[in-house]
Amino acid sequence: MRRRPVRCRPSLRSDRGDLAASRPLDDRSDPADPAAAPGDAATAVPAPPDDDDAPLPPPGLRRRRLLQWGTGLAGALAQAAASGAPAGTAGAAANGPGAAASGSGSAPPAAPAGTPPASAWPIVTGQWVHALSAYAPPRHGPDFPHFPYVHPRAPKGGVLRLSNPDRRTSFDKLNPFTLKGVAPAAVSLFMVESLATPSMDEPEAWYGLLAEAMRVEPDLSAVTLRLRPQARFSDGSPVEAADVVDTVRRLHGPLLSPGYATLLEGLGTPEALDARTVRIPLRRRQVETVFDAIGLPVVSRRWGAGKPFKDLVTEPPICSGPYVVERAEMPSRLTLQRNPAYWASDLPVRRGHFNFARIEYRLYQDVAVRREAFKAGEFDLLREYSASQFVRTHQGPKWRDGRIVKARFPIATGSMLQSTQFNLRSPKFQDIRVREAIVRAWDFAAVNRFRVYEPSESLFANTDFAASGLPSAAERALLEPFRATLPPAVFGPPWRVPAGRGGPDHAQALRDSLKTAARLLAEAGWTVGADGRLRNAKGEALEVEYLEPSSNPSSAIFKRNLDKLGIVLRERQVDYALYRQRLENFDFELITIVEGQFTLPSAGTLKELFGSTSAVTPGGGNTRGVRSPVVDALIARLEQARSLDDLRTAARALDRVVMHSWWQVPELYSRTLPLSYWARFGLPAVPAPYMAIDSLPDNHSQPWPLWTWWDRSLGDGGAPAAPAAPRPAGG
Repeated sequence: MRRRPVRCRPSLRSDRGDLAASRPLDDRSDPADPAAAPGDAATAVPAPPDDDDAPLPPPGLRRRRLLQWGTGLAGALAQAAASGAPAGTAGAAANGPGAAASGSGSAPPAAPAGTPPASAWPIVTGQWVHALSAYAPPRHGPDFPHFPYVHPRAPKGGVLRLSNPDRRTSFDKLNPFTLKGVAPAAVSLFMVESLATPSMDEPEAWYGLLAEAMRVEPDLSAVTLRLRPQARFSDGSPVEAADVVDTVRRLHGPLLSPGYATLLEGLGTPEALDARTVRIPLRRRQVETVFDAIGLPVVSRRWGAGKPFKDLVTEPPICSGPYVVERAEMPSRLTLQRNPAYWASDLPVRRGHFNFARIEYRLYQDVAVRREAFKAGEFDLLREYSASQFVRTHQGPKWRDGRIVKARFPIATGSMLQSTQFNLRSPKFQDIRVREAIVRAWDFAAVNRFRVYEPSESLFANTDFAASGLPSAAERALLEPFRATLPPAVFGPPWRVPAGRGGPDHAQALRDSLKTAARLLAEAGWTVGADGRLRNAKGEALEVEYLEPSSNPSSAIFKRNLDKLGIVLRERQVDYALYRQRLENFDFELITIVEGQFTLPSAGTLKELFGSTSAVTPGGGNTRGVRSPVVDALIARLEQARSLDDLRTAARALDRVVMHSWWQVPELYSRTLPLSYWARFGLPAVPAPYMAIDSLPDNHSQPWPLWTWWDRSLGDGGAPAAPAAPRPAGG
């Protein structure tokens, strides 16, 4: 389950901490996780694209980055599972030919009758538990020995050498909570811990870390946590309820990363019931808010002698995590040392984790220099975000003789849409036929020339929540009240990329797609003039402007196909300040947004992306401008889901409406993480399905290699014979 705020990949750093427009990272880009931009733990700055290669999407913008660590979904849902919409008039944006996309802005519908009582929340309430999981019991019981994706007897020792895990090329502070300045990612990766931590092998299951037990009130009014008596900060002092209260108090202070305001908006003021028990009221009684509460980061109240966070800059945080700062050489070098007295080493949730004695970071200013430094052995692993660079430059004698391993690690995390979005507020996009015609000019196969991506054909790609086959009876029950105002295709098969995925018949498929586009445009009243351009009855040419803060040669293919239809695509490159201003004021026609990854569909995120209220709120996340009562109703049903089946049904129905309404030009996503690493590591026998490589932990992935691999020269500690087997990478 995603946290409520949207996660996306923008082409700018948004210190308002919410959805921003994006141009995905591509081949001229720094292989970086834009999610942790300098000076803002909740925002991001992808680099500009390089050529017409498809961008390899990096981990998404963590609009609520922080330490909300979580898991993904996919095959685990099947294992976990084994263990009527309100009437109204659909908004014009979902309508058929000639319909207006913006409509009159009707308010979202009221929640349907029959909402289950609080006792039916899809989470355990009213009892003390070791773990909290949504929609299914936790996979691992109270006495589990360790997670299956670790080697519990991995030897400790050695040095892990790392480089920029994101776009930070320098650091000037050690405080990760404040807006001003740049803190090293290592502090959040290896030092700060939260009350609970998620597993990497099941959807939305959080296990007590600092807390040994958790209790959710039956009405979801509060979460109470009992802290472990052995929990200690790096200075040896115990972790107490007063530290939780103090951390939250200081997170409410001025000049903090704006994502913290989002994190805390659904939480009340924590109360220390005794030295080891803390109660956190929930202002917003939702399951998502429960996970917000147990995912809170905790630092010692002794850090800075209680000074506001804004006044703490270079003083190392007093945290409970496994590493402490050994040496900080600003602006580019940082060394962490494993705390030999780390209190959680033998906890099941930490057994087999954090196996290196020291971690050395060196930050590089230039991406090309960084790649060459990796080849020279200056650091140990390189996560690549450029498809062409992974194919062209991750090769040579050191790869051929096995000194460097090149692999793609499959992931099961869900991917929301990466798409070029129409601004439905523009009159020219209010006709669904025009939108479909433009989408039909997108050539996925040509963009995917390295054959490493999948087409984005669903709002919930790579999960069981994507629409499949014909609508089920339960889906039809949600959609039927709106049939008259929905595109007929909603009641048929799922949306598929019009020109196909490629293959020997691709050229013909593209021609057929463009012919269909030309027919749709003619039906919508657009005819080819003497100059070869499409014009309407008023003589106005069909021209669309693509707004971006950096050049994007990848759009050349799209532009060429649109030109064949008589549509003019104008690329408008503006500086960051103007780009952001136009974005917040919805002053654009086309922009690209990468909506990020998820675990379970989040009603809060979907409200931000598609809700009617967000469409009319300046700076809101509904950049498309969708104002549709049917969408609002389906999101409400998703929010009210009390079982996995209910959640799946609502999500699939929503998926059909969003995709068949042609509100965006869906692009692509990846099911693998491309990585080269020096062959000096031991790997657990079982890989984590919901992982990242070296980016900050969040609620859909954690850095499995950094947290669970070990120095192979120290032996295997009795490891199983079969190593983890990532997918071999060609090229």
